[in-house]
Formats: sequence, structure tokens, C-alpha cells
Amino acid sequence: QVQVVESGGGLVQAGGSLRLSCIASGKISNFSGGWYRQAPGKERELVALIGRDGSTFVADSVKGRFTISGDNAKNTVYLQMNGLQVEDTAVYYCRADDNISRYAKNVYWGQGTQVTVSS
Repeated sequence: QVQVVESGGGLVQAGGSLRLSCIASGKISNFSGGWYRQAPGKERELVALIGRDGSTFVADSVKGRFTISGDNAKNTVYLQMNGLQVEDTAVYYCRADDNISRYAKNVYWGQGTQVTVSS
């Protein structure tokens, strides 16, 4: 069974930094991944993606502050978060994709890690 586990969340002061890690274990043949977040009362939103070819995408709300990286061969993905703001407070979820073909994929979610930014 595929298991996705996030770590690195915590409580930080505004302006601080955190580095989130995600490891997907189990059988994933062709890995890509991303980070999403959900604040209380809000919809889950995309934060950043890393593609099969290593290309990256970051949402406008975090551009210039967050960086996604990873090692697709090892089914790992990271999110470096700098200049954290109170508005970044949310549960951060890792999504691991097994791209079984160009047109189909299996999606696996982690349980989330809490990031709380204080003023």
C-alpha cells in the first residue's frame, strides 16, 4: 500500500521559515508531487507542484517565498517556506501521484501537517 507522510510543520513567528518534507512509500512507478493547504473555513488550495520532468509551479500567493523541490526517483518532495505570514496558517497536505501513463494517474494524499504562523 502507498503511504504518504508529511513532516516539518510547527509554530513559527511571522517572518520565520519552515521546511516541509514528504515521503511516499510503497509502489510508485512514476512519481510527481505537490503541496496543498487548507485553512479553517476555506477550500483546499494548490501551493506548489513538481512535475515528472522536475519542472515546478508555485501559486501566486506564495511566489518568491516558497520553493518546491524533490527527488522523483526517491518519491520525496520538499517545500521550503520563507517569509511566513499569518495568512499562511493552514494544514499542509502532500499529494503523491503515480503517473501510470500519460493520461492516467493514481493520487495519494498525506494526512497533513499543521503550520501556524503567529504575529
